[in-house]
Amino acid sequence: MEKILVINGGSSSFKYQVIEKGTERRLCQGLVEKIGAADSMLTHKRFNENGETEKFPYPGNYATHADGMAKVAEVLLNRELGGVIDDKSEIVVIGHRVLMGGPDYQEALVDETVKQVIRDYIPLGPLHNPANLTGIEAMEKIFPGVPNVAVFDTGFHATMPDYAYTYALPKELCAKYHLRRYGFHGTSHRFVSKAAAALLGKKPSEVNVIVAHLGNGSSLSAVRAGKCVDTSMGTTPLQGVVMGTRCGDIDPALVPFLMKNEGLTTDQMDALMNKKSGYLGLCGHSDCREIEAGMAAGDADCKLTYEVQCYSVRKYVGAFMAALGHTVIIAFAGGIRENAAGVRAKILENLEEFGIEIDPELNKIRSGEPHFISKPGSRVKVAVIPTDEELEISRISLEIVGK
Repeated sequence: MEKILVINGGSSSFKYQVIEKGTERRLCQGLVEKIGAADSMLTHKRFNENGETEKFPYPGNYATHADGMAKVAEVLLNRELGGVIDDKSEIVVIGHRVLMGGPDYQEALVDETVKQVIRDYIPLGPLHNPANLTGIEAMEKIFPGVPNVAVFDTGFHATMPDYAYTYALPKELCAKYHLRRYGFHGTSHRFVSKAAAALLGKKPSEVNVIVAHLGNGSSLSAVRAGKCVDTSMGTTPLQGVVMGTRCGDIDPALVPFLMKNEGLTTDQMDALMNKKSGYLGLCGHSDCREIEAGMAAGDADCKLTYEVQCYSVRKYVGAFMAALGHTVIIAFAGGIRENAAGVRAKILENLEEFGIEIDPELNKIRSGEPHFISKPGSRVKVAVIPTDEELEISRISLEIVGK
């Protein structure tokens, strides 16, 4: 049985899955979190053929990503520990989510050139790129001879036209520091845009899609005929809509203003915008469920946060409808996709003149399958589509190695 190992790495954690080739059945998944901390933890789940889940927690001192991956390999190769692999030869490819690969790479078979590209973009991905590279090199040692594929988070957005990705800064500085709109969540946007076309019974090349990947980190993309033509995030994930702890779009002059008047260093200002702003900065909560509970209890700050959240997404939906010219479907994905029917309704309310009509009853349905939430007569269809980044990475990885 041939299998694909997928590594979805973050700066201090990584998720993984083993997927069976052909059937695309998920055999196991896990999470190594709090890497570098004394209470780091590996939580491993194995799925049997009846759909039942076995859970295996492994607390430990995983000082680096490599330490965590060594433990994961130990578990995967031992049935008693929760493993699903009897021999290393069963793994035909290892797919890695890598944050930043620049404008020239969407996905690639890992070699020394690709590794150097990952290193070159460390200044724009200082937390993720080093961890992603560590993960690749760890897997090369653990599974020698098995091809590794880098699937870049920025990759799907590499098709944007120059007028969409260019910043109006001195071009010499943009060239020197590789400054442009890159966008993130690319694997999710790619998966969801293709799934949206499939839900319509069409090919990706036949539809224009707006994807709203909404969670603690959120981004939108405008996808024309299967290709991204614009996205809300920029050189970093800070740009775009208001998020759980990120401020999103603000007047850039506020940065030197606050640094001067509050005596903030560059690191402190960066932390303020990325970790202390957004929903958290407005009302003290970064979780949408807590915000809605506060709003129901009459908390004015929570109510304002809810309004700001929905309005910031609504503006991008309108902007991307203009960018596409003709929108066939709007697809919601991410955590808010599952849990916040009210947010979806608020984002798209009173947009009948734009051809968008939400069905309130369909919008209440919670399902693990793609489904429409728009009225049958809505000119622009609206759908909720569960994203699956790991499955998309596995598919891309197989394509790259020709399996």
